[in-house]
Formats: sequence, structure tokens, C-alpha cells
Amino acid sequence: MLPGLLSLITLSFAFLFSWLRPVWVAIFIIIFAVWWTLKIGYLSFHQITCFKQMKKNLRLDWQKKLKNLPWQDIYQLVILPMYKEGWEIIRETLESLKNCDWPKERMIVILAQEERGGEKNKNIANLAQKNYGNFFYRFLITSHPRNLPGEIRGKGSNVAFAGRIAKKLIENLGISYEDVIVSIFDIDTKVFPQYFLCLTYHYLKNKKSPRVSFQPIPVYHNNIWEAPAFSRVIATSNTFWQMMQQERPEQLVTYSSHSMPSASFFGVNFPKTVVSDDSRIFWKSFLKYDGNYRVQPLYYPVSMDVVMAEGWLSTMINQYKQQRRWAWGAENIPYILYGFLQNKKISLKKKIFYSAITLEGFWSWSCAALLILFLGWLPLVLGGREFNVTLFSYNLPRLTGWIMSFANIGMITAAAVNVLFLPPRPKKIGWLRNISMISQWLLLPITLIIFGAFPALDAQIRLMLGKYLGFWNTPKIRNYKSKSENHF
Repeated sequence: MLPGLLSLITLSFAFLFSWLRPVWVAIFIIIFAVWWTLKIGYLSFHQITCFKQMKKNLRLDWQKKLKNLPWQDIYQLVILPMYKEGWEIIRETLESLKNCDWPKERMIVILAQEERGGEKNKNIANLAQKNYGNFFYRFLITSHPRNLPGEIRGKGSNVAFAGRIAKKLIENLGISYEDVIVSIFDIDTKVFPQYFLCLTYHYLKNKKSPRVSFQPIPVYHNNIWEAPAFSRVIATSNTFWQMMQQERPEQLVTYSSHSMPSASFFGVNFPKTVVSDDSRIFWKSFLKYDGNYRVQPLYYPVSMDVVMAEGWLSTMINQYKQQRRWAWGAENIPYILYGFLQNKKISLKKKIFYSAITLEGFWSWSCAALLILFLGWLPLVLGGREFNVTLFSYNLPRLTGWIMSFANIGMITAAAVNVLFLPPRPKKIGWLRNISMISQWLLLPITLIIFGAFPALDAQIRLMLGKYLGFWNTPKIRNYKSKSENHF
């Protein structure tokens, strides 16, 4: 109940005190505006720094950096959970693995299907086996049975099932766990050429430690030129947030497509009863290793899909549902707090730090945009004549507007980085789309509310009331026939 209560109490008090104590609220909104503007400046600085490092890492020769390290014994295990995605999605993902700069004789790929995918999945399995079965050291296709006890339907239970099969395979092949890195990728994930070289370098520099996961930067380039403007803004904003988090590794948690040592993957057991499996596997590892577990930022990208559907309305609905599923990560808050109470070996400092940043993150997600929208004028509407005749009330909207205008540095930074960030425009897309790629950022305030605060509140209230969400699989739709290569 805690995440939803904090958000609802905050928003309720904002309305109540705007009526009863408008001066208090006016002072609060000025302090909040200053804090928010400073935070935007701080995060924008990290975004630019991360972007420079990512560009540098894309230019590096990672095989040369591995020259004096024992990388020839390392195997890559890639698990690709899928449900009902089309062949064009699966083909591009497998093509990117086939073309990456890693010896295929040391790559094991598992296409983890769902039994409930039906005949369509069987046909895709046949195509995948026929076209890619001979390119890798091992290429397996698993079928996760429906309605296994102790599971919920979703990516996590599918990955856990595929993981059990992978564990038996690795043991039968006589490969040491410490020589295997596991990458759990969303099915639309296309790796950039040197991803596994970069990953292996960091794994070896960490001395094959089982207590470090690895997080690439998700960029949504697969169909970004075809997607609607609001979807592009949301997807790119998520990329920028992940870039900022790479600069703050003490706050970094595994997200979406990521990699981890097989010793942790097999030893901790991938979560199969939660929606937010990508972050839960980090917290399970963190608790298992008594707080001595962290995420290593790679400053290296993987490419994924922007949300799209057949038509704008369907795209908006799918986008909202995806954001709500991500916001359902608030389910980790009781898991973390309860785990901290049970584990006496984790330091009090770490417990306070991780509890605070997690709570603040979900609180900001649901409340910050709404506070910025309402509090600048709410005391004027509800504060009554006694407050409205004061000089303070006259200057409040002007002062907050002046302060918040500095927060536009975030939007300007986002627009500038986005231009430098884009892959080449497909020939079938007109040049006017370039202008749209800049002007789209005017939609940011709207998307922060409709596709940010609202789905976050939706998820937190459902969690508070016990109306639990299952895993909603985001449909993958492409309106074009793309090439298999990635460009940056």
C-alpha cells in the first residue's frame, strides 16, 4: 500500500492545503520548482556525459582491448523470450546475433517460446531452425508449458523455464559456470556489432565476479522513423533516463535487456511470479549476496522497438499499457523493505539509501508532473480572496514560471542529443520527418502526464487495492521492411 498512499496523500494535501493554507503551498511550490530545475540541470549534465562515453565506446576496438585477457574461454548464452511476435521481428534479432563480432562457436542461443503461442510459434520455430540453427555453437528452441504451478504468465516464467534447460545443457557440455555470461534480451533486441566483446571485457575486468550484472543502454532505433511523435518522445525519454542512470551506477538497476554471470543467473533463480522480472532479478541477487551486488554500466547500446500498433488510438492504448506495466515495478518496494528487515547483514546505510531512492523514484514518477501542472495556479483558485489580494499571489505564477523556464534546459538537451542520436532516415520517409524529430519535444509536458503520471498512479492504486496486474506483452509491429544492419 505504501507507494500508492504516498502519492495519493501528496496530491490530496496539495488540493487541501491550497484551500486551507495557500501561503504554505505557494512557498512549497517555489522550493519544489527550484529543486526540480536543479535536478533537471544535474540529470542533463549526466545525459551529455553518458552520450559522449557511449559514442567513444562505439568507436573502440574491443577485441584489441581483450587481447591480454583470457576471453577465448568465454561463452555467450542468449535467451530470447517470445510470445506471438512475427517472423520479421525474430529474423532481425537473430540476424544481428549472427553478424555480431563474437565467435559463433562460443555462442548458445535459446529462442524461448510460449506453448500458448500455438501453431504460429511452431512455424516460426521451423523457420528459425532452418535459417539460423547451424550458425551457433548450440541453437535451442524451448516451449514454456502453460499453467505451470507457482508461476504467472509472462517473460519471467518463460526465461526461468529456458534457464533450467540451459543449465542442464551447460553441465552436459562440461562448461564452467564462470565461463558463461547470460544475456536476457527482449525479442526485439538487436545487438550492435561489438556488444559481446564489450560485455566480456567488463566481465573479465571484474574478475568473473558473480556479483555484478551488466546493463547496456536501450535505444529505440528499430522503427523510430515510422513511429508516431508521442511514442518517439516516450521511448527516447526512457533512453535518456537510462543514460543518466549509467552515470549514477550506485542507483542503476537491471532493466529490460541486460546480462549477468551464469553463476548468479542459475544460483539466484530467475523470478517467475512477478511482472517486473528484469528489476526483481537484481533485488533477489542483492539480497542473496547481502547487499554486495551491483550493476556495471556498459555505456554501450542495444536497439529495440518503439511502441507501435495499427493506428494512433491503438498505439496510444498500447503505450499506456506498457508504461503501466513498467510502473508496476512499484511491487518491488514491499519486496525490498521486507527483505531488508529479514537480512541483518546488509548495512543500515545501504538499506536507507536504496529504500529512499526507490520510494522517491516511484513517487516522482506519479506526482512530479502533476505537481508542476497544478501547484502554480491551484492556490490562486482555491486560496480565496484573502490570499488573492496579496502581492505574493500576484507574483507566484510569474516567479514559478521564471524558475521553471530554466528547466527547459532538459528539453533543449533532449532535442539536441536526439538529433545526434538518430539512425539514418529510411528513403521512404520524407525529409519533413527531420523537422518533426525536433518539434516532437514540445509534446514532452503532455506525455509526462498522460503516459507518465497517470499510468504510474494507475499501477500504484491497483497495487494498493490488491487489484494485481498480470504480465502484458507489448505487441511488436513494424510498418516497414528494414535492413538487418544497425547504424548509429
